[in-house]
Amino acid sequence: MSIGNEVALQVRCDELAATCAHLQKQLARAKGKSADLVEAVERAASESASIAGRGKPVKAPKRDKRPGGEIALLHLTDWQIGKQTESYDTEVCRQRVMTTVAKVLRLTEIQRAAHPVDEIHVMLGGDLIENVTIFKMQPFEVDSSATMQVFAAATLIESVLLTLLENFDRVVVHEVRGNHGRIGQKGETPDNWDRVVGRIVRDRLIDPRLAWQAPDNWYAIGEIGAYRFLLVHGDQIKSFGGNTPAFGIIRKATAWSSGVLEAWQDCYLGHYHHVSQFQIPNGGRVFMTGSTESGSEYAREFVSAKGKPSQRLHFVDPRAGRVTAEYVLWLD
Repeated sequence: MSIGNEVALQVRCDELAATCAHLQKQLARAKGKSADLVEAVERAASESASIAGRGKPVKAPKRDKRPGGEIALLHLTDWQIGKQTESYDTEVCRQRVMTTVAKVLRLTEIQRAAHPVDEIHVMLGGDLIENVTIFKMQPFEVDSSATMQVFAAATLIESVLLTLLENFDRVVVHEVRGNHGRIGQKGETPDNWDRVVGRIVRDRLIDPRLAWQAPDNWYAIGEIGAYRFLLVHGDQIKSFGGNTPAFGIIRKATAWSSGVLEAWQDCYLGHYHHVSQFQIPNGGRVFMTGSTESGSEYAREFVSAKGKPSQRLHFVDPRAGRVTAEYVLWLD
């Protein structure tokens, strides 16, 4: 069993067991104030890292010395860990995420038959947890508390990154927050559980071959050589009558590309739990990535859709500054 596969069990035993009681006391003292809750969880995360110990650097794979090469770009979004439906829960999420990683490694090996692929960029697109206070009926549709969801998401991300570090010489992470991670009512505070999840992983997983870009804004712009991409969650674009707002997405992305944000070529977003893409006037595209979730009554009733669980993997030519291969990773 690889280090990446072992880490989930190790962290659950060493980290969560060692800090659970202490964390509960801290959260109780927070008395529901969002800033205090975030501080309590981050402090507990730091203490757990000290108790359980930070993971040792993973041995780098043998580097491909052939000239040229491309870089992998993985979009992980809308896991909503903690959500419970007839076909989805935390364990199903974990299995589907690790299936995603297995597909990434297989497709990368196919690409490597033609050229080196020594580096991968990972986009964490938000809504990593389901939370328990976003919707009125939500407490009845989750399998764990927000606190346990946060640590489960951190454990899973760490498993993903360790596995990737075993297979790529360099891993770069980009992250944005989603709407499910917000703490308190909408607009009440900028605090977000997605940020806390990222902080936990960064505190535990320190490797010289791992770079982490965590912006304070609602968006992130990444660079892969001459290729620049925009990462957003997608909740910045409002839906109409429960439908995916294709016109709104194109209009908003066009505005973002007109000088409102720094220059970029393609945009990646999630939020709507299904796969699509749109051409925009700057010559680039908006890539919409699905969710690992399945069996959502909300999607069936309000959105009138039943998206298949999926994530997204691209390969990029850093010299030409463009995507050369596009894969939707179906997980059902």
